Amino acid sequence: MTENIVIPPEKMVFIPLGGATGVGMNFFLYGYRGKWLIVDCGIGFPGDHLPGVDVLLPNPEFIRSRKKDIVGLIVTHAHEDHIGAIPYLWPDLQCPVFCTPFANELLCSKLNEYGLLGRVNVNIVNSGMTIDLSPFEIEFVAMNHSVPEPNALAIRTQEGLVVHTGDWKLGRDAVLGRETDMVTLEKLGKEGVLALVCDSTSVFADSTDKTEEDVRATIERLIGQYPGKQIAVACFASNVARVESIYHAAVANGRDVCLLGRSLWRIDAAARATGYFKGIPEFLSEEEALDRPVGSVLYICTGSQGEPRSALNTLSAMTPSKNGVYLEPDDVVIFSSRVIPGNEESISFLQRRLKTKGLKVITDREELVHVSGHYAGPDLERMYTALKPKIALPVHGEAQELMAHVDLAKKWGVENAFALEDGEVITLDETPQILGEVPAGVLAVDGKQILRLDAEVLKKRRKMMDDGTLVLTLVMDKKGHIMGAPQISTFGLLDSREADQKKLLDIIVRRMTEAPASQKSDNAALEQVIRTEIRQFLGRFYGKKPLIEIHLIRI
Repeated sequence: MTENIVIPPEKMVFIPLGGATGVGMNFFLYGYRGKWLIVDCGIGFPGDHLPGVDVLLPNPEFIRSRKKDIVGLIVTHAHEDHIGAIPYLWPDLQCPVFCTPFANELLCSKLNEYGLLGRVNVNIVNSGMTIDLSPFEIEFVAMNHSVPEPNALAIRTQEGLVVHTGDWKLGRDAVLGRETDMVTLEKLGKEGVLALVCDSTSVFADSTDKTEEDVRATIERLIGQYPGKQIAVACFASNVARVESIYHAAVANGRDVCLLGRSLWRIDAAARATGYFKGIPEFLSEEEALDRPVGSVLYICTGSQGEPRSALNTLSAMTPSKNGVYLEPDDVVIFSSRVIPGNEESISFLQRRLKTKGLKVITDREELVHVSGHYAGPDLERMYTALKPKIALPVHGEAQELMAHVDLAKKWGVENAFALEDGEVITLDETPQILGEVPAGVLAVDGKQILRLDAEVLKKRRKMMDDGTLVLTLVMDKKGHIMGAPQISTFGLLDSREADQKKLLDIIVRRMTEAPASQKSDNAALEQVIRTEIRQFLGRFYGKKPLIEIHLIRI
Protein backbone atom coordinates (compact mmCIF):
# COMPACT_ATOMS: atom_id res chain seq x y z
CA MET A 1 0.00 0.00 0.00
CA THR A 2 1.36 3.40 -1.01
CA GLU A 3 0.45 6.32 1.20
CA ASN A 4 -1.53 8.66 -1.04
CA ILE A 5 -3.67 10.70 1.34
CA VAL A 6 -3.30 14.00 3.09
CA ILE A 7 -4.12 14.01 6.81
CA PRO A 8 -5.30 17.48 7.87
CA PRO A 9 -3.33 18.41 11.01
CA GLU A 10 -6.36 20.13 12.55
CA LYS A 11 -8.31 16.86 12.40
CA MET A 12 -8.01 14.13 14.99
CA VAL A 13 -7.58 10.77 13.24
CA PHE A 14 -7.48 7.12 14.25
CA ILE A 15 -5.37 4.61 12.32
CA PRO A 16 -5.19 0.91 13.22
CA LEU A 17 -1.92 -0.50 11.91
CA GLY A 18 -2.69 -3.85 13.54
CA GLY A 19 -5.52 -5.32 15.57
CA ALA A 20 -8.41 -4.12 13.42
CA THR A 21 -8.66 -7.10 11.11
CA GLY A 22 -8.12 -10.01 13.46
CA VAL A 23 -7.01 -10.98 16.96
CA GLY A 24 -3.44 -10.01 17.82
CA MET A 25 -0.81 -7.49 16.73
CA ASN A 26 -2.67 -4.59 18.36
CA PHE A 27 -1.02 -1.36 17.18
CA PHE A 28 -3.18 1.77 17.09
CA LEU A 29 -2.36 5.38 16.22
CA TYR A 30 -4.08 8.61 17.20
CA GLY A 31 -3.00 11.68 15.28
CA TYR A 32 -3.69 15.33 16.07
CA ARG A 33 -1.95 18.61 15.22
CA GLY A 34 0.99 16.80 13.70
CA LYS A 35 1.62 14.64 16.78
CA TRP A 36 1.06 10.92 17.21
CA LEU A 37 0.03 8.76 20.15
CA ILE A 38 0.51 4.98 19.93
CA VAL A 39 -1.67 2.59 21.91
CA ASP A 40 -0.29 -0.94 22.30
CA CYS A 41 2.37 -2.68 20.26
CA GLY A 42 1.70 -6.41 20.14
CA ILE A 43 2.69 -9.57 18.33
CA GLY A 44 0.73 -12.25 16.51
CA PHE A 45 1.47 -15.94 16.21
CA PRO A 46 2.07 -17.66 12.87
CA GLY A 47 0.25 -20.76 11.75
CA ASP A 48 1.70 -23.82 10.07
CA HIS A 49 1.75 -21.96 6.74
CA LEU A 50 4.79 -19.97 7.93
CA PRO A 51 7.38 -22.60 8.92
CA GLY A 52 10.32 -21.25 10.88
CA VAL A 53 8.66 -17.93 11.67
CA ASP A 54 8.68 -17.14 15.39
CA VAL A 55 6.15 -14.32 15.69
CA LEU A 56 4.32 -11.79 13.52
CA LEU A 57 4.60 -8.00 13.81
CA PRO A 58 2.53 -5.07 12.58
CA ASN A 59 4.26 -3.07 9.88
CA PRO A 60 5.43 0.29 11.35
CA GLU A 61 6.36 1.85 7.98
CA PHE A 62 3.89 4.72 8.22
CA ILE A 63 4.77 5.85 11.74
CA ARG A 64 8.50 5.12 11.36
CA SER A 65 8.88 8.14 9.10
CA ARG A 66 7.12 10.27 11.74
CA LYS A 67 8.93 9.04 14.83
CA LYS A 68 10.09 12.54 15.81
CA ASP A 69 6.41 13.46 16.25
CA ILE A 70 5.47 10.48 18.48
CA VAL A 71 4.58 11.73 21.97
CA GLY A 72 4.41 8.29 23.53
CA LEU A 73 3.43 4.62 23.38
CA ILE A 74 0.86 3.52 25.97
CA VAL A 75 0.33 -0.13 26.93
CA THR A 76 -3.22 -1.02 27.99
CA HIS A 77 -2.17 -4.34 29.55
CA ALA A 78 0.58 -6.93 29.59
CA HIS A 79 -0.64 -9.56 27.12
CA GLU A 80 1.76 -10.45 24.33
CA ASP A 81 -0.63 -9.29 21.61
CA HIS A 82 -0.52 -5.81 23.19
CA ILE A 83 3.08 -5.52 24.44
CA GLY A 84 5.19 -8.19 22.74
CA ALA A 85 6.30 -6.22 19.67
CA ILE A 86 7.93 -3.37 21.58
CA PRO A 87 11.44 -4.93 21.66
CA TYR A 88 11.26 -5.48 17.88
CA LEU A 89 9.73 -2.16 16.82
CA TRP A 90 10.98 0.34 19.40
CA PRO A 91 14.18 1.07 17.41
CA ASP A 92 11.85 2.30 14.63
CA LEU A 93 9.80 4.40 17.08
CA GLN A 94 12.25 5.64 19.75
CA CYS A 95 9.53 7.15 21.89
CA PRO A 96 8.75 7.03 25.63
CA VAL A 97 6.68 4.05 26.80
CA PHE A 98 4.01 4.16 29.53
CA CYS A 99 2.81 1.03 31.35
CA THR A 100 1.75 -0.27 34.76
CA PRO A 101 4.17 -1.89 37.26
CA PHE A 102 3.29 -5.45 36.24
CA ALA A 103 3.62 -4.70 32.52
CA ASN A 104 6.88 -2.88 33.27
CA GLU A 105 8.39 -6.00 34.86
CA LEU A 106 7.58 -8.10 31.80
CA LEU A 107 8.67 -5.40 29.35
CA CYS A 108 12.00 -4.77 31.05
CA SER A 109 12.73 -8.50 30.98
CA LYS A 110 12.14 -8.50 27.23
CA LEU A 111 14.12 -5.32 26.67
CA ASN A 112 17.04 -6.83 28.55
CA GLU A 113 17.02 -9.84 26.21
CA TYR A 114 17.28 -7.52 23.21
CA GLY A 115 19.93 -5.21 24.63
CA LEU A 116 17.48 -2.31 24.97
CA LEU A 117 17.22 -2.06 28.74
CA GLY A 118 18.29 1.44 29.73
CA ARG A 119 17.79 2.78 26.22
CA VAL A 120 13.99 2.76 26.30
CA ASN A 121 12.40 5.47 28.44
CA VAL A 122 9.79 3.42 30.34
CA ASN A 123 7.41 5.34 32.60
CA ILE A 124 5.25 3.60 35.22
CA VAL A 125 1.60 4.62 35.50
CA ASN A 126 -1.33 3.43 37.60
CA SER A 127 -5.10 3.37 37.33
CA GLY A 128 -6.61 6.75 38.12
CA MET A 129 -3.61 8.71 36.89
CA THR A 130 -3.77 11.36 34.18
CA ILE A 131 -0.73 12.23 32.07
CA ASP A 132 -0.17 15.11 29.67
CA LEU A 133 1.31 14.17 26.30
CA SER A 134 0.33 17.35 24.51
CA PRO A 135 -1.84 17.65 22.49
CA PHE A 136 -3.22 14.49 24.16
CA GLU A 137 -4.27 14.10 27.79
CA ILE A 138 -4.67 10.47 28.87
CA GLU A 139 -6.54 9.21 31.91
CA PHE A 140 -6.07 5.58 32.99
CA VAL A 141 -9.30 3.82 33.94
CA ALA A 142 -9.15 0.51 35.85
CA MET A 143 -10.62 -2.45 33.99
CA ASN A 144 -10.97 -6.15 34.73
CA HIS A 145 -9.24 -8.79 32.61
CA SER A 146 -7.27 -12.03 32.95
CA VAL A 147 -3.96 -10.22 33.50
CA PRO A 148 -3.09 -7.80 36.32
CA GLU A 149 -3.55 -4.03 35.97
CA PRO A 150 -5.47 -3.60 32.68
CA ASN A 151 -6.61 -0.07 31.86
CA ALA A 152 -8.92 1.66 29.45
CA LEU A 153 -7.69 5.02 28.18
CA ALA A 154 -9.71 8.23 28.21
CA ILE A 155 -7.91 10.25 25.52
CA ARG A 156 -8.79 13.95 25.53
CA THR A 157 -7.99 16.56 22.91
CA GLN A 158 -9.65 19.83 21.96
CA GLU A 159 -11.58 17.80 19.37
CA GLY A 160 -13.23 15.64 22.00
CA LEU A 161 -12.93 12.57 24.24
CA VAL A 162 -12.08 9.11 22.94
CA VAL A 163 -12.30 5.99 25.11
CA HIS A 164 -10.02 3.10 24.13
CA THR A 165 -11.05 0.05 26.18
CA GLY A 166 -8.23 -2.43 25.68
CA ASP A 167 -9.40 -5.94 26.66
CA TRP A 168 -12.00 -6.02 29.41
CA LYS A 169 -14.89 -7.56 31.29
CA LEU A 170 -17.20 -6.16 33.96
CA GLY A 171 -17.41 -9.01 36.45
CA ARG A 172 -15.36 -8.88 39.61
CA ASP A 173 -12.29 -11.13 39.75
CA ALA A 174 -12.41 -12.77 43.15
CA VAL A 175 -8.72 -13.71 43.08
CA LEU A 176 -7.04 -10.48 42.05
CA GLY A 177 -9.75 -8.26 43.48
CA ARG A 178 -9.83 -5.98 40.41
CA GLU A 179 -13.10 -4.51 39.25
CA THR A 180 -13.92 -2.40 36.21
CA ASP A 181 -14.31 1.23 37.32
CA MET A 182 -17.88 1.78 36.16
CA VAL A 183 -18.15 4.97 38.21
CA THR A 184 -15.45 6.63 36.12
CA LEU A 185 -16.84 5.21 32.88
CA GLU A 186 -20.25 6.66 33.67
CA LYS A 187 -18.63 10.04 34.44
CA LEU A 188 -16.93 9.90 31.04
CA GLY A 189 -20.30 9.23 29.45
CA LYS A 190 -21.74 12.33 31.11
CA GLU A 191 -18.73 14.34 29.96
CA GLY A 192 -19.49 13.28 26.40
CA VAL A 193 -17.65 10.58 24.47
CA LEU A 194 -16.85 11.35 20.85
CA ALA A 195 -15.63 7.85 19.96
CA LEU A 196 -15.34 4.42 21.55
CA VAL A 197 -12.59 2.07 20.32
CA CYS A 198 -13.69 -1.24 21.80
CA ASP A 199 -12.61 -4.87 22.02
CA SER A 200 -14.79 -7.25 19.97
CA THR A 201 -13.40 -10.63 21.03
CA SER A 202 -16.48 -11.86 22.87
CA VAL A 203 -19.29 -10.17 21.00
CA PHE A 204 -21.03 -13.54 20.51
CA ALA A 205 -20.43 -14.80 24.07
CA ASP A 206 -23.49 -15.67 26.15
CA SER A 207 -24.04 -14.12 29.52
CA THR A 208 -22.42 -15.97 32.40
CA ASP A 209 -22.31 -15.45 36.13
CA LYS A 210 -19.44 -17.90 36.65
CA THR A 211 -16.31 -16.53 38.31
CA GLU A 212 -12.70 -17.44 38.93
CA GLU A 213 -13.79 -18.83 42.30
CA ASP A 214 -16.04 -21.31 40.47
CA VAL A 215 -13.09 -22.40 38.32
CA ARG A 216 -10.96 -22.87 41.44
CA ALA A 217 -13.66 -25.06 43.01
CA THR A 218 -13.96 -27.19 39.87
CA ILE A 219 -10.21 -27.75 39.55
CA GLU A 220 -10.01 -28.60 43.26
CA ARG A 221 -12.75 -31.22 42.80
CA LEU A 222 -11.10 -32.70 39.71
CA ILE A 223 -7.72 -33.03 41.39
CA GLY A 224 -9.40 -34.91 44.21
CA GLN A 225 -10.85 -37.43 41.75
CA TYR A 226 -7.41 -38.65 40.64
CA PRO A 227 -5.36 -39.47 43.77
CA GLY A 228 -1.92 -40.83 43.02
CA LYS A 229 -2.07 -39.75 39.38
CA GLN A 230 0.14 -37.11 37.86
CA ILE A 231 -1.87 -34.05 36.85
CA ALA A 232 -0.85 -31.24 34.51
CA VAL A 233 -2.93 -28.09 34.09
CA ALA A 234 -2.28 -25.96 30.99
CA CYS A 235 -3.26 -22.30 31.09
CA PHE A 236 -2.28 -18.92 29.68
CA ALA A 237 0.96 -17.98 31.42
CA SER A 238 -0.19 -14.38 31.91
CA ASN A 239 -3.37 -15.40 33.73
CA VAL A 240 -2.04 -14.71 37.22
CA ALA A 241 -5.46 -15.25 38.75
CA ARG A 242 -5.69 -18.71 37.18
CA VAL A 243 -2.21 -19.71 38.35
CA GLU A 244 -3.21 -18.67 41.86
CA SER A 245 -6.47 -20.63 41.58
CA ILE A 246 -4.66 -23.76 40.45
CA TYR A 247 -2.16 -23.42 43.29
CA HIS A 248 -4.85 -23.25 45.96
CA ALA A 249 -6.77 -26.13 44.37
CA ALA A 250 -3.60 -28.25 44.44
CA VAL A 251 -2.74 -27.37 48.05
CA ALA A 252 -6.30 -28.26 49.11
CA ASN A 253 -5.54 -31.76 47.79
CA GLY A 254 -2.15 -32.03 49.49
CA ARG A 255 -0.09 -31.42 46.39
CA ASP A 256 2.92 -29.20 45.77
CA VAL A 257 3.00 -27.12 42.58
CA CYS A 258 5.65 -27.06 39.86
CA LEU A 259 5.84 -24.60 36.95
CA LEU A 260 6.83 -25.97 33.54
CA GLY A 261 7.58 -23.44 30.80
CA ARG A 262 9.79 -20.38 30.51
CA SER A 263 6.94 -17.91 30.11
CA LEU A 264 5.31 -19.11 33.34
CA TRP A 265 8.51 -18.47 35.26
CA ARG A 266 8.75 -15.02 33.68
CA ILE A 267 5.19 -14.21 34.78
CA ASP A 268 5.91 -15.61 38.25
CA ALA A 269 8.88 -13.24 38.64
CA ALA A 270 6.87 -10.23 37.44
CA ALA A 271 3.92 -11.08 39.70
CA ARG A 272 6.04 -11.48 42.82
CA ALA A 273 7.96 -8.28 42.07
CA THR A 274 4.71 -6.32 41.93
CA GLY A 275 3.01 -7.74 45.00
CA TYR A 276 1.01 -10.67 43.61
CA PHE A 277 1.14 -14.30 44.80
CA LYS A 278 1.19 -13.07 48.39
CA GLY A 279 1.46 -15.97 50.81
CA ILE A 280 2.34 -18.43 48.03
CA PRO A 281 5.77 -20.04 48.51
CA GLU A 282 8.18 -20.42 45.63
CA PHE A 283 6.96 -22.94 43.07
CA LEU A 284 8.94 -26.13 42.53
CA SER A 285 11.37 -26.37 39.64
CA GLU A 286 11.18 -29.43 37.40
CA GLU A 287 14.30 -30.86 39.05
CA GLU A 288 12.78 -30.44 42.52
CA ALA A 289 9.49 -31.99 41.41
CA LEU A 290 11.24 -35.10 40.11
CA ASP A 291 12.48 -35.80 43.65
CA ARG A 292 8.93 -35.84 45.04
CA PRO A 293 6.74 -38.97 45.18
CA VAL A 294 4.66 -39.67 42.07
CA GLY A 295 1.22 -38.11 42.39
CA SER A 296 2.26 -35.57 45.04
CA VAL A 297 2.93 -32.71 42.58
CA LEU A 298 0.63 -30.77 40.30
CA TYR A 299 2.25 -29.30 37.18
CA ILE A 300 1.15 -25.95 35.77
CA CYS A 301 2.44 -25.80 32.22
CA THR A 302 2.51 -23.75 29.06
CA GLY A 303 1.05 -25.07 25.82
CA SER A 304 -2.69 -24.61 26.13
CA GLN A 305 -2.77 -23.36 22.51
CA GLY A 306 -0.84 -26.31 21.10
CA GLU A 307 2.45 -24.41 20.77
CA PRO A 308 5.06 -26.82 19.36
CA ARG A 309 7.87 -25.86 21.76
CA SER A 310 5.77 -25.63 24.89
CA ALA A 311 6.02 -27.66 28.08
CA LEU A 312 2.77 -29.51 27.40
CA ASN A 313 3.93 -30.50 23.94
CA THR A 314 7.02 -32.04 25.56
CA LEU A 315 4.81 -33.92 28.02
CA SER A 316 2.83 -35.35 25.11
CA ALA A 317 5.86 -37.29 23.84
CA MET A 318 5.38 -41.04 23.63
CA THR A 319 8.82 -41.73 25.12
CA PRO A 320 10.28 -40.28 28.34
CA SER A 321 12.46 -37.20 28.01
CA LYS A 322 15.89 -37.35 29.60
CA ASN A 323 15.80 -35.99 33.17
CA GLY A 324 12.32 -34.54 32.67
CA VAL A 325 8.75 -35.03 33.81
CA TYR A 326 6.95 -37.84 32.00
CA LEU A 327 3.21 -38.51 32.05
CA GLU A 328 2.10 -42.14 32.10
CA PRO A 329 -1.15 -43.61 30.71
CA ASP A 330 -4.15 -42.73 32.93
CA ASP A 331 -2.50 -39.51 34.12
CA VAL A 332 -4.53 -36.32 33.64
CA VAL A 333 -4.20 -33.13 31.59
CA ILE A 334 -6.59 -30.22 32.18
CA PHE A 335 -6.86 -27.43 29.57
CA SER A 336 -7.78 -24.43 31.73
CA SER A 337 -8.08 -22.02 28.80
CA ARG A 338 -10.12 -21.10 25.78
CA VAL A 339 -9.25 -21.75 22.15
CA ILE A 340 -7.88 -18.62 20.50
CA PRO A 341 -9.23 -18.34 16.92
CA GLY A 342 -6.68 -19.75 14.50
CA ASN A 343 -5.28 -22.28 16.99
CA GLU A 344 -8.06 -24.86 16.63
CA GLU A 345 -6.03 -27.27 14.53
CA SER A 346 -2.87 -27.21 16.66
CA ILE A 347 -4.85 -27.65 19.88
CA SER A 348 -6.89 -30.51 18.44
CA PHE A 349 -3.71 -32.23 17.24
CA LEU A 350 -2.10 -31.92 20.67
CA GLN A 351 -5.17 -33.25 22.46
CA ARG A 352 -5.30 -36.25 20.10
CA ARG A 353 -1.65 -36.99 20.88
CA LEU A 354 -2.36 -36.88 24.60
CA LYS A 355 -5.35 -39.20 24.27
CA THR A 356 -3.41 -41.58 22.03
CA LYS A 357 -0.84 -41.77 24.81
CA GLY A 358 -3.61 -42.92 27.15
CA LEU A 359 -4.01 -39.70 29.13
CA LYS A 360 -7.30 -38.34 30.47
CA VAL A 361 -7.90 -34.95 28.79
CA ILE A 362 -10.35 -32.47 30.36
CA THR A 363 -11.34 -29.22 28.62
CA ASP A 364 -13.88 -26.46 29.18
CA ARG A 365 -16.30 -28.49 27.07
CA GLU A 366 -16.61 -31.05 29.85
CA GLU A 367 -15.99 -29.05 33.03
CA LEU A 368 -15.95 -25.44 34.27
CA VAL A 369 -12.15 -25.14 34.12
CA HIS A 370 -12.05 -21.71 32.45
CA VAL A 371 -13.84 -18.38 32.54
CA SER A 372 -12.98 -15.75 29.98
CA GLY A 373 -11.16 -12.53 30.66
CA HIS A 374 -13.45 -10.85 28.14
CA TYR A 375 -16.97 -9.49 28.50
CA ALA A 376 -20.04 -11.59 27.82
CA GLY A 377 -23.74 -11.11 27.23
CA PRO A 378 -25.15 -7.75 28.34
CA ASP A 379 -21.78 -6.32 29.42
CA LEU A 380 -21.14 -4.76 26.01
CA GLU A 381 -24.54 -3.07 26.02
CA ARG A 382 -23.83 -1.79 29.51
CA MET A 383 -20.57 -0.27 28.27
CA TYR A 384 -22.36 1.53 25.44
CA THR A 385 -25.11 2.66 27.78
CA ALA A 386 -22.56 4.15 30.16
CA LEU A 387 -20.42 5.91 27.54
CA LYS A 388 -23.01 6.85 24.88
CA PRO A 389 -20.38 7.37 22.14
CA LYS A 390 -21.11 9.21 18.91
CA ILE A 391 -18.71 6.97 16.97
CA ALA A 392 -18.13 3.22 17.45
CA LEU A 393 -14.90 1.67 16.21
CA PRO A 394 -14.83 -2.08 16.96
CA VAL A 395 -11.34 -3.63 16.94
CA HIS A 396 -9.61 -6.81 18.09
CA GLY A 397 -11.84 -9.48 16.58
CA GLU A 398 -12.44 -11.71 13.59
CA ALA A 399 -14.42 -10.27 10.65
CA GLN A 400 -17.76 -11.73 11.77
CA GLU A 401 -17.23 -10.39 15.30
CA LEU A 402 -16.40 -6.90 14.05
CA MET A 403 -19.46 -6.74 11.81
CA ALA A 404 -21.72 -8.03 14.59
CA HIS A 405 -20.26 -5.38 16.89
CA VAL A 406 -21.06 -2.68 14.29
CA ASP A 407 -24.65 -3.92 14.06
CA LEU A 408 -25.04 -3.91 17.85
CA ALA A 409 -23.61 -0.39 18.17
CA LYS A 410 -26.13 0.89 15.62
CA LYS A 411 -28.91 -0.97 17.42
CA TRP A 412 -27.93 0.86 20.61
CA GLY A 413 -28.17 4.26 18.92
CA VAL A 414 -24.67 4.89 17.52
CA GLU A 415 -25.17 6.25 14.00
CA ASN A 416 -21.51 6.19 13.01
CA ALA A 417 -20.09 2.67 13.46
CA PHE A 418 -17.19 1.40 11.35
CA ALA A 419 -15.31 -1.89 11.02
CA LEU A 420 -12.00 -0.58 9.73
CA GLU A 421 -9.30 -2.42 7.87
CA ASP A 422 -5.72 -2.13 9.13
CA GLY A 423 -4.23 0.97 7.55
CA GLU A 424 -7.50 2.87 7.07
CA VAL A 425 -7.53 6.46 8.32
CA ILE A 426 -10.72 7.85 9.87
CA THR A 427 -11.39 11.32 11.20
CA LEU A 428 -12.79 11.60 14.71
CA ASP A 429 -15.28 14.45 14.61
CA GLU A 430 -19.00 15.08 14.25
CA THR A 431 -18.93 13.79 10.66
CA PRO A 432 -16.31 11.01 10.62
CA GLN A 433 -14.87 10.11 7.24
CA ILE A 434 -12.48 7.44 6.03
CA LEU A 435 -9.79 9.44 4.25
CA GLY A 436 -8.02 6.50 2.66
CA GLU A 437 -5.26 4.08 3.56
CA VAL A 438 -1.65 4.23 4.70
CA PRO A 439 0.92 1.40 4.54
CA ALA A 440 0.05 -1.46 6.88
CA GLY A 441 0.46 -5.21 6.85
CA VAL A 442 2.36 -7.95 8.63
CA LEU A 443 6.06 -8.63 9.15
CA ALA A 444 7.61 -11.93 10.19
CA VAL A 445 10.32 -12.49 12.79
CA ASP A 446 12.50 -15.18 11.25
CA GLY A 447 15.33 -15.93 13.66
CA LYS A 448 17.27 -12.69 13.99
CA GLN A 449 15.77 -10.97 10.96
CA ILE A 450 12.46 -9.24 10.31
CA LEU A 451 10.99 -9.98 6.87
CA ARG A 452 7.96 -9.06 4.82
CA LEU A 453 5.53 -11.94 4.39
CA ASP A 454 6.19 -11.88 0.65
CA ALA A 455 9.97 -12.26 1.16
CA GLU A 456 11.48 -14.76 -1.25
CA VAL A 457 12.98 -16.86 1.54
CA LEU A 458 9.54 -17.39 3.10
CA LYS A 459 7.98 -18.21 -0.26
CA LYS A 460 10.66 -20.83 -0.89
CA ARG A 461 10.26 -22.29 2.58
CA ARG A 462 6.51 -22.66 2.13
CA LYS A 463 7.07 -24.30 -1.25
CA MET A 464 9.58 -26.70 0.28
CA MET A 465 7.08 -27.62 2.99
CA ASP A 466 4.23 -28.20 0.52
CA ASP A 467 6.00 -29.84 -2.43
CA GLY A 468 9.53 -30.73 -1.38
CA THR A 469 12.85 -29.72 -2.90
CA LEU A 470 14.96 -30.96 -5.79
CA VAL A 471 18.60 -29.96 -6.31
CA LEU A 472 20.36 -30.86 -9.57
CA THR A 473 24.14 -30.51 -9.95
CA LEU A 474 25.67 -30.61 -13.43
CA VAL A 475 29.37 -30.36 -14.26
CA MET A 476 30.10 -29.32 -17.86
CA ASP A 477 32.93 -28.08 -20.00
CA LYS A 478 32.80 -24.67 -21.65
CA LYS A 479 31.00 -26.07 -24.69
CA GLY A 480 28.23 -27.60 -22.60
CA HIS A 481 29.35 -31.24 -22.70
CA ILE A 482 28.49 -33.12 -19.51
CA MET A 483 31.48 -34.14 -17.41
CA GLY A 484 30.64 -37.08 -15.16
CA ALA A 485 27.22 -38.20 -13.98
CA PRO A 486 24.69 -35.50 -12.96
CA GLN A 487 23.60 -35.64 -9.32
CA ILE A 488 20.08 -35.22 -7.97
CA SER A 489 19.25 -34.63 -4.32
CA THR A 490 15.63 -34.48 -3.22
CA PHE A 491 13.94 -33.74 0.10
CA GLY A 492 10.37 -34.85 0.69
CA LEU A 493 9.95 -35.99 -2.91
CA LEU A 494 11.95 -38.77 -4.62
CA ASP A 495 14.27 -39.85 -1.80
CA SER A 496 13.46 -43.57 -2.06
CA ARG A 497 12.64 -43.68 -5.78
CA GLU A 498 15.99 -44.51 -7.39
CA ALA A 499 14.30 -45.70 -10.58
CA ASP A 500 12.45 -42.40 -10.94
CA GLN A 501 15.62 -40.43 -10.28
CA LYS A 502 17.42 -42.39 -13.00
CA LYS A 503 14.53 -41.83 -15.41
CA LEU A 504 14.60 -38.09 -14.75
CA LEU A 505 18.39 -37.92 -15.15
CA ASP A 506 18.17 -39.78 -18.49
CA ILE A 507 15.62 -37.20 -19.72
CA ILE A 508 17.88 -34.30 -18.64
CA VAL A 509 20.99 -35.79 -20.25
CA ARG A 510 19.12 -36.47 -23.49
CA ARG A 511 17.66 -32.98 -23.59
CA MET A 512 21.07 -31.39 -23.00
CA THR A 513 22.64 -33.53 -25.67
CA GLU A 514 19.99 -32.42 -28.17
CA ALA A 515 20.25 -28.75 -27.24
CA PRO A 516 21.74 -26.41 -29.87
CA ALA A 517 25.23 -25.06 -29.26
CA SER A 518 23.86 -21.58 -28.49
CA GLN A 519 21.86 -22.99 -25.56
CA LYS A 520 24.73 -25.13 -24.28
CA SER A 521 26.96 -22.07 -23.93
CA ASP A 522 24.30 -19.94 -22.19
CA ASN A 523 23.85 -20.87 -18.51
CA ALA A 524 20.54 -19.04 -18.13
CA ALA A 525 19.01 -20.59 -21.25
CA LEU A 526 20.27 -24.05 -20.35
CA GLU A 527 18.96 -23.77 -16.80
CA GLN A 528 15.51 -22.80 -18.10
CA VAL A 529 15.40 -25.79 -20.43
CA ILE A 530 16.39 -28.18 -17.64
CA ARG A 531 13.93 -26.62 -15.19
CA THR A 532 11.09 -27.08 -17.70
CA GLU A 533 11.92 -30.76 -18.17
CA ILE A 534 12.00 -31.33 -14.39
CA ARG A 535 8.68 -29.56 -13.87
CA GLN A 536 6.98 -31.52 -16.63
CA PHE A 537 8.30 -34.84 -15.29
CA LEU A 538 7.30 -34.17 -11.68
CA GLY A 539 3.94 -32.72 -12.66
CA ARG A 540 3.12 -35.70 -14.86
CA PHE A 541 4.17 -38.46 -12.45
CA TYR A 542 3.84 -36.84 -9.01
CA GLY A 543 1.49 -33.88 -9.38
CA LYS A 544 4.03 -31.74 -7.49
CA LYS A 545 5.70 -28.38 -8.08
CA PRO A 546 8.73 -28.47 -5.79
CA LEU A 547 11.36 -25.84 -5.19
CA ILE A 548 13.95 -26.54 -7.88
CA GLU A 549 17.60 -25.49 -7.53
CA ILE A 550 19.99 -26.06 -10.42
CA HIS A 551 23.76 -25.81 -10.00
CA LEU A 552 25.64 -25.56 -13.29
CA ILE A 553 29.39 -25.89 -12.88
CA ARG A 554 31.71 -25.28 -15.86
CA ILE A 555 35.30 -26.44 -15.91
